Amino acid sequence: MPEIAKFVNTAAANITPMIAEKVLRQLPQWKLEFTQINAPQFPHLVDQLEFLADVVEDAVEGAYKELPYTAIAQAVFALLYAHKKMGIIPDSILELGRADDSSVVRAVLIQNEKAFSTYASAQGIDWGRITSQP
Repeated sequence: MPEIAKFVNTAAANITPMIAEKVLRQLPQWKLEFTQINAPQFPHLVDQLEFLADVVEDAVEGAYKELPYTAIAQAVFALLYAHKKMGIIPDSILELGRADDSSVVRAVLIQNEKAFSTYASAQGIDWGRITSQP
C-alpha cells in the first residue's frame, strides 16, 4: 500500500481547484458510468466511487466545507483515475482490470479516514458500508 499511497499523493498534489471544478461538471455522467462497473472481485468499488463523487460534489459546490483540500484533491484524482480506461492495469483485462482502481480508491479512503468518516456521519452514510469493514 505505501507505493500506491505515494502514487496517489504525488498525483493529487497536481489537482487544482480548476481541475476539481472540471471534474465536478463531469460527475453526473461518471456516476452513471461507475454504476456499470462489473467487478465482482471488488464488491465495494462502485459504492466507494459514488461516495467519493458525492464528497467532491459537496466540497467543490461549497455544501460541505469541513474537508481538507488534500482529501478533496485525492478524491478527485481517484475519480479521474477510475474514469480512465487505461491505468497501471488496463480495465479490459478480465478479473484484474479494476484492481488498480480499487487500490487507488482504498488508498484515498484510508489516508483520509477521519475526514471522510466525519463527512459520512454528517450525511447519514454508514462509513462501514463504504470501507467494507465491520
